[in-house]
Amino acid sequence: MSTSILVVDDEPDLEMLLLQKFRKQIRDGLLRFLFACDGVDALAVLAANHDVDIVLSDINMPRMDGLSLLAKLQQRDVDLSTIIVSAYSDMPNIRIAMNRGAYDFVTKPIDFPDLEATIVKTIHHVETLREAQRRQSAAEQARASLSRYFSPNLAERLASSADALDLGGKRRDVASLFTDLTGFTTLAETIEPNVLGQLLNDYIVGMTDIVFAHDGTVAKIIGDALHVLFGAPVDQPDHASRAIACSFALDAFARSFREHWCRKGIALGHTRIGAHAGTAVVGNFGGGKFFDYSAYGDTINVAARLEAANKSLGTRICVSGSLAANMQGFCGRPVGDLLLRGRVEPIRAFEPLEAEIYASGATQAYMERRIQHNHQPQEFALSVYCIIP
Repeated sequence: MSTSILVVDDEPDLEMLLLQKFRKQIRDGLLRFLFACDGVDALAVLAANHDVDIVLSDINMPRMDGLSLLAKLQQRDVDLSTIIVSAYSDMPNIRIAMNRGAYDFVTKPIDFPDLEATIVKTIHHVETLREAQRRQSAAEQARASLSRYFSPNLAERLASSADALDLGGKRRDVASLFTDLTGFTTLAETIEPNVLGQLLNDYIVGMTDIVFAHDGTVAKIIGDALHVLFGAPVDQPDHASRAIACSFALDAFARSFREHWCRKGIALGHTRIGAHAGTAVVGNFGGGKFFDYSAYGDTINVAARLEAANKSLGTRICVSGSLAANMQGFCGRPVGDLLLRGRVEPIRAFEPLEAEIYASGATQAYMERRIQHNHQPQEFALSVYCIIP
């Protein structure tokens, strides 16, 4: 890679000397020299050449001296390194130069082997700085991309790890959560596009903010529907608790959002939520060109079907028995043994309840009636539903 050096000096012979001493590096394309006679001329050359890496500047020059040029470069915050080359090598000048951002100081008459060593050292310094800037820029771009899927804290952790989201999948214990806004497709055909855009954007922003607040991962957004993961891409031992807490918060937001738009005359449906815990293959399956963080497996399919089961069960939140078993202190009422397509054994489904609702007289009476009906305190006789995905 070629390094561009701007030499700022009013000595007429210096240009010829430098071109002669560094002719091999120039011929090999390693160095490129530009020249200016003073600070004013140097600023004009820099304005016309944005690829300058290093400035070699004298101090004593007409119109604008080297120390004044340093001050101008410091004000402009330009991305280059400056070497002062001057016969004025007293300590006050050196200190002023260094305080104004000079990287090094070479005395006149010039010792060319020393100047060459200084240039090589400065080139290495410039490359190190620019590599750090490239990494910072790449990290910022990664954070911007990851922030679409992950909470800010998680995005920061992932952006700082080069292989955190490499292509390919890993089997993980996760909680998978699906949401769906009922009747949205029909609604989208009946309201003005600008109203639909505002409604959908506000809904998605509100829902994803809640997911991120619970450190969840937004694996997919399709229209109004969300697929959310807990326990991936980083382990979350309490993924079941997070999924249920997030479900409550999503439900509360969706109900408030629905009431808001109903007052505006827009008949918005309820948001249904389904969640299940188990193992899934999770990873970035973008094929090298796209970022597509996804999850696959029976755990994902069951969660999606539990979301749909809410319609038959008359609930808004439906979670599996395995999710309930993974949460310490789970509060909820059993609502059905669901026979899902592709499965031989039914899955027990629960409606999770806030602790105060679970402890209420109505809920406890429901539980007691179930126990009395079946005469088995640990089991409830429930209907079996066939849920078609």
